[in-house]
Amino acid sequence: MQKIFNDCYELDKRCYEKFDLTEDILMEHAADGLKSAVTKVAEPNSTVLIVAGPGNNGADGITLARLLHGEYDVYLYLPYGAKSAMAKLQLNRVRHLGLESVSSLPRRADVIVDALFGDGLSKALDMKGIDIVDSLNMMDGYKIACDIPSGIDPNGNPNPIAFKADLTVTMGALKKGLYSDYAKSCTGDIEVVDLGVSRSVYEHHTDIFLLEKSDFTPPMRKNPSSHKGEFGHLCVVAGKKSGAAILCGSAALRFGTGLVTLISDKSIANRPYSLMESKELPQNCTAVAMGMGLGAEFDPIILESTIIESDTPTLLDADVCYVPWVEKLLKECSKTVITPHPKEFSALLKTLNIDDVSVAEIQKDRFGWARRFSEHYPKTILLLKGANTIIAHEGVIYVNPLGTQILSQAGSGDVLSGLIASLLAQGYTPLNAAINGSLALAMCAQNYKGANFSATAEDLIEEIRWLTK
Repeated sequence: MQKIFNDCYELDKRCYEKFDLTEDILMEHAADGLKSAVTKVAEPNSTVLIVAGPGNNGADGITLARLLHGEYDVYLYLPYGAKSAMAKLQLNRVRHLGLESVSSLPRRADVIVDALFGDGLSKALDMKGIDIVDSLNMMDGYKIACDIPSGIDPNGNPNPIAFKADLTVTMGALKKGLYSDYAKSCTGDIEVVDLGVSRSVYEHHTDIFLLEKSDFTPPMRKNPSSHKGEFGHLCVVAGKKSGAAILCGSAALRFGTGLVTLISDKSIANRPYSLMESKELPQNCTAVAMGMGLGAEFDPIILESTIIESDTPTLLDADVCYVPWVEKLLKECSKTVITPHPKEFSALLKTLNIDDVSVAEIQKDRFGWARRFSEHYPKTILLLKGANTIIAHEGVIYVNPLGTQILSQAGSGDVLSGLIASLLAQGYTPLNAAINGSLALAMCAQNYKGANFSATAEDLIEEIRWLTK
């Protein structure tokens, strides 16, 4: 698990004031990290285009030009000149080496380094900036962004377009803007460069964390004399579209739940033999999953009272976001996980009278809206689905960046519900169930060997069998 920050201004300031490091020293380390990225992908004498902006992000790029000069064929382009004190200083140093900037973009380069604007972009790119970024995006060559792709604002939104990198080399620490849904298609791989001190020293307290594969804790069974009763009994409420409940229950059973029962007042067609069926909640139920394929006409009275009375760990999804009684569940239950996608989250915020906000507005500030929900319902774990899934609880946000295009398929959300509910049934805390279920789904998608357009929900369920620590 890594730390994420809104920005690094205070972290840099701490280096100046507490560690007596200068801005110059930090910049040398930043440029050295960029150089390392270039040398990994380009042989000596390759052409390297560095497009540097007028501020300190541009100064990083100018410093990189100095470090590469003599070993690579460097083109330094300064479309806005050098305006910050550090940019002017670095440009003067470069000129002492005999390296002059070019007056226009070359037609091609083996490596293209975007050092136009960093994470401090406070206004939209002007027409000149838009034309430059558009031209760079159309060029062939390996593309590296310095700190954050130019055009991405602090919330991770293109303003109005953004550089599309193969690799983003970010300085000092990870920034929130790198992990919006919009930014995911622009950042490429992300690497952090130390700035004169290790990250453990440079970084301090934060309330945003990046999840990694190493954080995954699967429900491995250690007792050779165990029986199914030790691994929980999940009840999945089957509504109008029972196939969703079957997918959820099948994923839960594959992920280690001892017993899974589908709850319905009607007989469920095509029910797998391994899934049980009942018209009411069994007394030994250890968790409930409901919402997937539920339908708006579902009568929750008995189920609602049972869950609230016993405070049963509960996974809520999909159609639950649209029904008024969800408010009572969220207020009175302390072991609840709710997993909307952005459209469902928009409906949920309106249902709960938090706000009437569009999907587009949510996507522009996913972190902010997740925090706002969490402030209203601090006992509930929110998992907001997306390219970079967000999990929010009591003011802390966890980001899962491991999802792939494979998950853009009907039924993948039902599988996720099953994974999380399975862990709830087996005794995981709601937060740990959400984190590990989300990681499990992403890892199933990454492990899938077929074409990325071909995976079905059933394929993801099959991949669960191969998950290990």
